[in-house]
Amino acid sequence: MSLLKGIYSAGLSVLKEDFSLDVESTIKHHENLIEKGLDGTFFFGSTGQSQLISIEDKKTLISKLSHNKYKDRFFLGTGVNSIRDNMNLINHSIHNGFDTFLLMPPAYYVNNTHEGVYAFYANIINKFPEIKIILYNFQKLSQYLFSPKAVEKLVKDFPQIKGCKDSSYNLYETLKIPGFSMLPGSETKLLHGLKNGASGIISAVTNVTHVLSKQVYNDFQNNKEQTVNEKLCAVRKVFDDTGNLISALHSFMSIKDKKYKRLLPPLTLLSEEKQKEMLNRLKELNFITTKNMAA
Repeated sequence: MSLLKGIYSAGLSVLKEDFSLDVESTIKHHENLIEKGLDGTFFFGSTGQSQLISIEDKKTLISKLSHNKYKDRFFLGTGVNSIRDNMNLINHSIHNGFDTFLLMPPAYYVNNTHEGVYAFYANIINKFPEIKIILYNFQKLSQYLFSPKAVEKLVKDFPQIKGCKDSSYNLYETLKIPGFSMLPGSETKLLHGLKNGASGIISAVTNVTHVLSKQVYNDFQNNKEQTVNEKLCAVRKVFDDTGNLISALHSFMSIKDKKYKRLLPPLTLLSEEKQKEMLNRLKELNFITTKNMAA
């Protein structure tokens, strides 16, 4: 059986005025997503500004999270490039009861090779044999694209590798590994992915599309007619068209809660013009109304 099945969110992080992580508000945001029907959430993915948040703040949140009632439905990224920093955060997380991690190969270096990426995961697994890993295939950020052959070798050599978040979309249609969770990173790939054996999605935009996404998933599992997938994909396209999902999601969420206005530089909110365009398009789709966006 797959480790992860269903609809998951790459959850947002909430910040304080001094740019430190607002631990309580961030956890509350993720709790709300679970309570609204998501199967789980990931802290410190790229949507959570992970590479911009300090290790100290991450450790503080992980310690606080260790006694949470939804602990079994919360998962962690590391969002760091150094293998030692990865091991540092993983060690802290394991000591606080978390063993499943979304791990992307170190970002930025354009000469990433299959051998180098293999060594990155091998060293972490050898250090923490109890770990469970979800590979993060996101070439736009990491400069590395997983091939089916590379994933198959990793999974064959390391049974600790349990799945893949595919945000480059070159794997989810064709890579078939028994018991392996394949989770594309967009609502637009959800239904197509499910039809091709995917386990669900891990998406940034499920921070706001959780209800629609879960209905598409449930209707597929129950062999029901799909009635909201077209709307779900259209909503996702609105956010994609802004050019920056993190900026768009924080701009959207900040209308009801000003805490979401804070982003870590160099990230910024959408311009007023882009935000207005986004909201108008969402209204046209009946995704939001003036009433339900009122503060």
